[in-house]
Amino acid sequence: MKINQRGHLEIGGADSVELANKFGTPLYVFDEMHIRNMMRIYQDTINEAYDGNGLVLYASKAFSCKAIYAIAKQEGIGVDVVSGGELYTAMQAGFPAEKICMHGNNKLKREIEYALDCKVGTIVVDAYSEADMLDEEASKRGMVQEVLIRINPGVEAHTHAYVQTATPDSKFGFSIADGTAEKITAYVLQKKHLRLKGFHCHIGSQIFEKQSFVLAVEKNLAFISAIKKTLGYEAETLNMGGGFGIWYTDEDAKIGVEGYRDYLYALIETVKDGCEKYGLKRPFINIEPGRSIVGEAGITLYTVGAIKEIPGIRKYVAIDGGMFDNPRYALYQSKYTALLANRANEKPCEIVSIAGKCCESGDLIGTNFNLAKAQTGDILAVLSTGAYNYSMASNYNRNLIPPAVLVKDGKAEYIVKPQTYEDLVRNDVIPESLK
Repeated sequence: MKINQRGHLEIGGADSVELANKFGTPLYVFDEMHIRNMMRIYQDTINEAYDGNGLVLYASKAFSCKAIYAIAKQEGIGVDVVSGGELYTAMQAGFPAEKICMHGNNKLKREIEYALDCKVGTIVVDAYSEADMLDEEASKRGMVQEVLIRINPGVEAHTHAYVQTATPDSKFGFSIADGTAEKITAYVLQKKHLRLKGFHCHIGSQIFEKQSFVLAVEKNLAFISAIKKTLGYEAETLNMGGGFGIWYTDEDAKIGVEGYRDYLYALIETVKDGCEKYGLKRPFINIEPGRSIVGEAGITLYTVGAIKEIPGIRKYVAIDGGMFDNPRYALYQSKYTALLANRANEKPCEIVSIAGKCCESGDLIGTNFNLAKAQTGDILAVLSTGAYNYSMASNYNRNLIPPAVLVKDGKAEYIVKPQTYEDLVRNDVIPESLK
């Protein structure tokens, strides 16, 4: 992004004010080349540092639509999905099923059936009942499904409690420490229609400490070594999940291209050293970056509406969006950076809270934003909204989920069309008894 000669914020070569005028607001905007470059950074690093013996899997939960899968397909990477809906979207986009990894701690029977019918490459087992269901359904189809087991290495990364997933108290995975990971491994190895390829772990999200990933790799390899001795099984695949942090505000580090390479180099070197230490074959590795691929690639544009100042307390700048297009402040008190896109050169001069339009006191994009003096009609840009904004959007108060556009070389196209009021009532039914 940059500020152009007109003093407007520019993304992907496109003037954000012109985008707002053409497509309306609220509007999600994604920089296509940023997305592609991030995918390439990760896969190229694996190719260079690990002889190509691994695959990046784009984490769909960050942002899922047909276009993102089309980009991933063109870039030659894989994807991970966590629901039947994400899988359906990927399949509708023509994504190769063999490069799909399916996660989820409580996969529904219909989701497992659909995944098997699609011939998804890998499914991650996260429960005994799931292993049973997978084995049964694979048997019905006369096939053997390749699986990973999600294990919990007990690494407590420094991130928000709600996005820590590998601590002892987690709904995800089987603990290495208490022996349950070894027990589920023995159980899955007995299944005739499942082929255990290896293990998966994910320690959390928005992590900046390289050492957290290094420690997780070390614990996983120690476990793989132990399992080789006790069960005679050596893992072929190690999926280390994702969780690399991105910049939201100046409280966050700006990692940059080389920084993300360094994260992955450190992880790969730890794999190499650990395999040599334990006498293991180097496993095929997967990583699952989602947020770091699309997070900083996206912004959200709003139009400023009512402005309300409560003397000595707070100044509210209201926008035409809110928690229905970005619930992360309400959920996690997530912080963002914002600026007036149509007056991007103007110096910030006041501290404001950005309020949404929902009938909810907690409907805020955030507080303590340092902005230029806002006026009704200004275009407000909130930065780093490419991940977990559209994905978590809702029709709360029957507001419309904003459309999304993809920008490249100054040109923008819809990748998610605008909702209409007709879309809101499409599935509503008035029973005969009420007519």
